[in-house]
Amino acid sequence: MNKTNNKIISKPFLDSLFFMQNKWHQHGVLVHTLRVTYEALKARDWKFFAAGLLHDIGKPFSAFKKDAEDYEYNEWSFTDHEERSYQIIKNWTFISDYTKQIVRYHYLIRDIKKSKTEDYQRYLEKKAIWDSLDASMHRDLERFLVYDDRGKGKKRR
Repeated sequence: MNKTNNKIISKPFLDSLFFMQNKWHQHGVLVHTLRVTYEALKARDWKFFAAGLLHDIGKPFSAFKKDAEDYEYNEWSFTDHEERSYQIIKNWTFISDYTKQIVRYHYLIRDIKKSKTEDYQRYLEKKAIWDSLDASMHRDLERFLVYDDRGKGKKRR
C-alpha cells in the first residue's frame, strides 16, 4: 500500500482535493465526489449514496508524484487510495459493511485490468480478491464504476 500520509494542510492534500487530480479527472477530489454521488442519485441507485460520498475520502491523504509525467503536468498519483479510504471508514459504526466493501473495492476492476500488463504479482493479488467476492458484489462494483467514470468529467489530455 502507498505509505504517503499527507497532512490536511499540505500542497498535495489541498491541491488534489480542490483543484487537480490527473489526466483522467476534470476536477479535484471534492467536485469529483459530488459528481459521482449525483450520478448515483440521478439513477435512483440509493444504495450507492454513502459510497459515492466516501469512495475517495483517502485520496488527498495518498496524493504523491509518481513519475516525470506527474511533475510535467503538475498531476497526482493515488496508488491504493481505495484501501486508504476504507481504512479511514472501517470502524465507523454508522456506515454499513456493504458500503465499506464498495469503498474498498471500487477501483478493483480497473486495477485488475491495469496490473495484468504492468505488474503480474499485483494482478494475481487483485484477481484473488475479485474471485472472493460474490456475483452480486461484482455487479454492484461494475455499476458503481459507471458512476465513478461519469463523475470524472472530460479527460484533460
